[in-house]
Amino acid sequence: MTELILASASPRRRDLLQQIGWQFQVHPSNFRETTTASEPESFVLYNALGKAREVAARFPAGVVLGADTIVVHAGELLGKPRDRDEAARMLQSLAADWHQVFTAIALVDCASGREISDVVHTRVHMRQITDEELTRYLQTDEPYDKAGAYGIQGMAAMFIDRIDGCYFNVVGLPLSRLAELRQQLDAAWC
Repeated sequence: MTELILASASPRRRDLLQQIGWQFQVHPSNFRETTTASEPESFVLYNALGKAREVAARFPAGVVLGADTIVVHAGELLGKPRDRDEAARMLQSLAADWHQVFTAIALVDCASGREISDVVHTRVHMRQITDEELTRYLQTDEPYDKAGAYGIQGMAAMFIDRIDGCYFNVVGLPLSRLAELRQQLDAAWC
């Protein structure tokens, strides 16, 4: 396999790649993400490809992985909250309802510039959250660097009662689809 370069500083993405035993380097992207889009798929795909392309331009060889995740509820795209009040509003809107998580993954071959990408979608249901639970959760660091103001792999796991789709997509990197794309990319380049 060609050397993998992760275009992200996300500790969750690093942990997931380590979990499946992949060797990789970390080189966060300087790409300026878009904050507006008409559709969640185009939003996350634009950002994931932009991150991967920006980092790929720095290296003569290797495959760069860019990713982007967004939460969508009632037609509204929910990124990372700016502050405690926005995090509280996001979580209150998600409580007792279904929402969707979209993650785009993009692989770019540094030498050839060839690309392969996809968007994975997962439906998530959050149970009703009490005021006390919300206050406790907002006092942690967890909501503030995650789309939708929660991390399913952390304390917010107690809020999620159902999912339909890939769990790892909700964490931020759909591992099964990533492995398929990497196999396709490696096979196409042989």
